[in-house]
Formats: sequence, structure tokens, C-alpha cells
Amino acid sequence: MESRWTWRFLALPGVVWLSLFFLVAFYAVLCVAFGNQNTLNEPVPFWNPLDWNVGYVLEVLQNFRDGGQYLTVYLRTFAYVGIAIVISLLIGYPVAYFAARHAGRWKGLLLVLLVLPWWINYLMRMLAWINLLDAAGWGTKVLHYTAIDQLFISLHLLSGEGRWLEGQPATVVIALVYGYVPFFVLPLFAALDRIDQRHIEAARDLGSSPFSAFRRVTLPLSLPGILAGLVLIALPMFGDYYTQDLVSASPRTSMIGNQIDQFTRQGSQKTVGAVLTVVLAVVLLVFMLYYLRATRRAGREGERE
Repeated sequence: MESRWTWRFLALPGVVWLSLFFLVAFYAVLCVAFGNQNTLNEPVPFWNPLDWNVGYVLEVLQNFRDGGQYLTVYLRTFAYVGIAIVISLLIGYPVAYFAARHAGRWKGLLLVLLVLPWWINYLMRMLAWINLLDAAGWGTKVLHYTAIDQLFISLHLLSGEGRWLEGQPATVVIALVYGYVPFFVLPLFAALDRIDQRHIEAARDLGSSPFSAFRRVTLPLSLPGILAGLVLIALPMFGDYYTQDLVSASPRTSMIGNQIDQFTRQGSQKTVGAVLTVVLAVVLLVFMLYYLRATRRAGREGERE
């Protein structure tokens, strides 16, 4: 009992700090979203909930219902993030599985290599990636094919110049995967590394093939790690705006974060930007509730076993 309360007491300052600054900041966004604008198009937040104005909220929701620009950007963002997390899963799961189950004495070195990208600033890593995609960048031959073009052409996935930095949706997706996949691998590695080898050996003793043992034992037990990794990469992807600015900066590939940034920091419709932020927060809250429900269910099933 004392140990439980001790850990709760030690966690209290961090919980209060995060909750306070999150709640205060989010309440400020709500007050701006349900506020008004003056003649200079500056936001006038209404701090009293009884005075909240729903005009701008209804205007944005009407745009969604009519299939306007906001809905188009939201659907595009969901498509980009959905494709990016699927690619991250296809890339990250084999890496995490090998590192956790088959790396042996090289496990520590692989962990260092997985963490190594975080030692370098995100902007610098993305600029290096841009240099690979640029027609005048590193690895470009006389035919003006980038190193990535040459690789894709050799794999028969591309027939000519990719023009990656000219507003291509594929470039935005690739950049998202490149920037966030390490955040997916590490929690998945931790989940796979905790799986008791005796469970897999028991499945093999009962006649399961290696693939069947993986499908019936390893994959279900690693599901909490998969969900944790997907949450860690999906949430920042939805709010990301600088990745698209760096590799595309085209209105054809703008995401939710770009639109919010355009309204709140660069434009004069900060109230609309606040409303879009609230709408995004509500959508992400649904995903978080599903994640919490799934992890709780997985925990209960693990206790029964």
C-alpha cells in the first residue's frame, strides 16, 4: 500500500504540470473557436462559456457538410496518414520482430541503431532526404535521375523522372514514414521482447507450424505494442505541417496541420483555425478512446491467461 501511494505521490507533479498546461491551452483554443473577431480580424475570445458564439463553428461544420475545402483537406490527411501507418507497420514490424526475437547478442547494437535517428535534428534529417529527392541533389547522374529514381527504375516501379519535390502526394507519405517510423518500432520492440518464449514453444509442441505459432501467439500478444506504436505516430502525423512544407509546399498536398497553420499563424482567420483545431481534437479523441478500450481488453485477456 505504501509503495502504491509513494509512486502516485512522485507522479503527481508531472501529472499536474501536464494537465494544467494542456487544459489551460485547450480551453484558450475553445474560447477563441467560440469567440468572435474584431474589425481588424483579430480574435476576441469569449472566456465565459455562457457567452460562447457558435457562428464560426457552424460555418466550418457547414463547409464539411457541403463537401467544401475543409472536408477535402481532412480526407486527404486521413488518406496520407492511413497509407503512412500501413507502410510503417510493414517496415517496422519485421525490424522490431527481428531485433526482439532473433538478434541475440546484437540486440543492444540494433537498439542503438534504432535510437540513432533521434540524435539528429528532425529538420536536418528531412533536409538530407530532400537532397536525395532533388533533381540536382546527391547521386544525380547525367540523365538527371536522382538516387531514388535510379532505385525505383531498377525495381521497375518508375519509368522516368519522379519529380518528387513538385507537389507529389507520394513524397509527403514517404517523408511522414521516414520521420516517424522509429517511434513505431521501439514500443513494438518492447512488446515483442516481453513475450514469454515458452508460449511459442508450447504452440510448437502442440503441432503448430512456425507461421501458425506466430499468427496465433506472437501477433495477438504484440497487439498492444502495435496499437501503442500506431498512436505514437498517427497523432503527430495528423497535426504535422512542417513535413509537407519542406517536401512539397503545394496546395495540392496540404494537410490539416497546414490549414490550421495557415489560418492561425499566417492568415487573418484565427477563429476558423481554432475551430478546425477543435474538430481535429474531437476526431483524434475517438481514436484514443478506441486505443484505451483495446489495450484494456488486451490487459484483461492477458490476466485471464
